[in-house]
Amino acid sequence: MNLALFDLDNTLIAGDSDTEWPKFLIKRGILDPEHHARQNDYFYEQYKAGTLNILEFLDFQLAPLARFSRPELDALHAAYMEEHIKPIIPLKARELVAAHQAQGDVVMIITATNRFITGPIARELGVEHLIAVELEQDAAGNYTGKPTGTPSFQEGKITRLNEWLAARGETLQSYTDTFFYSDSRNDLPLLSIVSKPVAVDPDDTLRAHAEAHGWPVISLRG
Repeated sequence: MNLALFDLDNTLIAGDSDTEWPKFLIKRGILDPEHHARQNDYFYEQYKAGTLNILEFLDFQLAPLARFSRPELDALHAAYMEEHIKPIIPLKARELVAAHQAQGDVVMIITATNRFITGPIARELGVEHLIAVELEQDAAGNYTGKPTGTPSFQEGKITRLNEWLAARGETLQSYTDTFFYSDSRNDLPLLSIVSKPVAVDPDDTLRAHAEAHGWPVISLRG
């Protein structure tokens, strides 16, 4: 049996769900566009450079979730999916996921975006297993705007994956082949330990690394 891991943003979707969500909230008049644009640009430059302070970013990105009840957030997310996410899921991405499932592989999305955003996207793609940033909740089940546990970012993806595998009584070596599909230099730690790393529409750093190491480079766009 094989294990097929997929990054989400700019890999299985032709965009970034963490960026599309605030765009959606701005369109609804929920976020101030100028303030958010400044902060988002600040963090995005860090992300591209591989220097993102994930905890600082999460404090910024998750704060709006604390302003709404879960039913309110779920209603917003349903509209967000229709308007911002479904239009940017490439057919090739759906087909690649389905191909792994058809041959009996265990398929997982492993992402640095939070579970509230990504859970419905994983369901839309038909993917059962998801590792994402987990969110703190209060006694009523509403989000506090804070993360909990190890963020699944850079080396944190390895930590979280190993925890998931250990809970199943497995390691990466339990699988014949382990695939990881990603677009980002930030995923080089995990890409470097699977048996079948694949660069998908990669950034310049990942493309250069993939070419130097003979990794496949593919596109799911178009």
